[in-house]
Amino acid sequence: MKKSYTVVVERDPESTWPVGEVVELPGCYTQAPNLPTLELNIQEAISAYLKTSLPEEPLSDFVGTWRVEVSA
Repeated sequence: MKKSYTVVVERDPESTWPVGEVVELPGCYTQAPNLPTLELNIQEAISAYLKTSLPEEPLSDFVGTWRVEVSA
């Protein structure tokens, strides 16, 4: 059975590499020098996470993202 996960991608300011974090799996993230490699890496990270997580742990559901502007 296949399941979809939400990945938020940000650019690391030091290395400039993209970093992907799986919203539904706390602590599941990886980085790579480019987006195609990041996709492969994140698939591996998800598989590893699911193999080591407890089956009865409830996963969160992705709701959405917001961009909030605040005066500095």
